[in-house]
Parts: sequence; structure tokens; C-alpha cells
Amino acid sequence: MQIINIDNITELNKMLGQEKPHHPLVSVVDFSKVNYNYGENIKVTSNFYSLMFKNHCHNKMKYGQTYYDFQEGTLACIGPKQVVTLESESEVKDDVVGWGLFFHADLIRGTSLGSKMKDFTFFSYDTNEALHLSDKEKQTLQDCITKIEIELAENIDQHSNTLIVSNIELLLNYCSRYYGRQFITRSNNSKGLLAKFENILIEWFNSERIKTQGLPTVKYCADALHMSPNYLTDLLKKETGMNAQDHIHQYIIESAKTALLNSNGSINEIAYALGFDYPQYFSKLFKNKTGMTPAQFRNAN
Repeated sequence: MQIINIDNITELNKMLGQEKPHHPLVSVVDFSKVNYNYGENIKVTSNFYSLMFKNHCHNKMKYGQTYYDFQEGTLACIGPKQVVTLESESEVKDDVVGWGLFFHADLIRGTSLGSKMKDFTFFSYDTNEALHLSDKEKQTLQDCITKIEIELAENIDQHSNTLIVSNIELLLNYCSRYYGRQFITRSNNSKGLLAKFENILIEWFNSERIKTQGLPTVKYCADALHMSPNYLTDLLKKETGMNAQDHIHQYIIESAKTALLNSNGSINEIAYALGFDYPQYFSKLFKNKTGMTPAQFRNAN
């Protein structure tokens, strides 16, 4: 399968049959004017951030092991260096609508948005965790895109970058709001998530993995639940107020309390049994979560 790395915005526009971008670090693409017939299946990576909204698509998109269906009017947010697979479809539609916003990290470096990008965790969600938009939400994002397009069409001056970045930040803030809404409206699909998550932890701590692989990771739990780590973390935080790592730590602390009060094992032995390579890290975590060292907790109880 062909693999293409798109290094910059100019290369992207050329690949999509678009004019040279007005700004070297950011581009807005009208998907109704793009040729989607890429021929053979290809894998694509890029060195920039991509937000793509489409109602219809001539190509299936595969991100990781999951196919992405644009038919519902969804927004895909993809970070730099992530792999997307485009697979050709025999049926070609004439009613493709949508837009793509692509911007390089250099555009936002040194800005308030640059320091906030780590908070927009949806750039590392899997495609089956994409944002499904209402008509009103689509229009709000379209308004942001239109403002960016207008600014890109102007002659670049000392205010251009500030205004472009401000509108990108506004769009991303709306995406965060809409994901919060999606977590709520899809709560039925996530019911039982915490129980499933805890069952994964129980299985891990009751297996030989605790001896051979140590503590479970958020990525392992997310994979077992067929989610991306960031999506699992954000969903749990919305549902319970604690992220995935917090839940893992909580399970460890509760298990440690039981072991401290129901066995004569030393602190080190309990730490090793719980999967810690270094007992001092166990003691530090325990004190951080309970306000007492393991020894103090045992003596107090």
C-alpha cells in the first residue's frame, strides 16, 4: 500500500488539486472542488493539524483499524504524524459538501493557542469517536471557517496571524463544547463503562500480568474497551469527575488498604504484589492519595 507523508500545507493543496495557499502555514479547502479519485489505496500522514467536515465522501477513511463514515455529517480531527488510510470506492457521488481546515504547528507557536493545544485531546481520538454535529453546530463552525477564509483572502499584514489564530482557537473551543454535549447525548452508549473498566482492572490484578508486566496502563484499558486513551479519559472524567489514570490509582489504593489491613506482609512485599517496581513510588502514591504513608495507615487502623 502506498504511503504518503505530506510535509507542508503547499504540498497538501497540490495533492488536492488546489491553488497555492495564500498563507504557507494554514489552508481552508472546499471539498466540493477536490478530486477524490486517488486510485489505489493509500496511507497518509502529515506534519500539521487537520479538521475535516464532510457530508459525503468518495473514499472511505480508515484510521487505525476503524472505518470512518462521513455520511452522517461528522467532523474528524487528526493531529500531526497520525496515519489515515484512504480506500477507493466504486460508487462516485456528485454531492460532496464540506470543508477542511489544515494548519501547521508553527502557525500557533508562541501564541496562547499553542500552549492550549494539549487540552484539545480530540485530535488523538479514533475516527469512530468523531464529532457528530447538529445543523446549528455545523453552521457555527462554518461561520468560523468563513472568517478564516476572509482573512486568508486579505493581504497579509501584522494582524493576519493574530486574527487567523483567534478564529481557529474559537473553532476548537466550540469543538470542545460540542464533544461535551456528545458525551451527554450518547450517555446510553457509555452506560456500564465504569463497571467494564473496573472488570478489566480486576482481571489484570488477578492474572499473571501483574507479575510480568507491572501496573496496567490507560492505553491497555482503552484498547480493551475499543477506545482511544484520550477518549476514555475524557468520557470517564465527564461521567465521574475522575480520569482513567485516577481510576487506576483509586483501584490500586483500595487494594493496598485491604492488603495492609488483612496481611502481615511488609510494605515492600505489598508494593511488589501490586505491580510496583519501586516500593518508594508505591508509598509516594499512597501518601498522595490518602494523606498517610502505608505504615501510618496500617498503624492507625
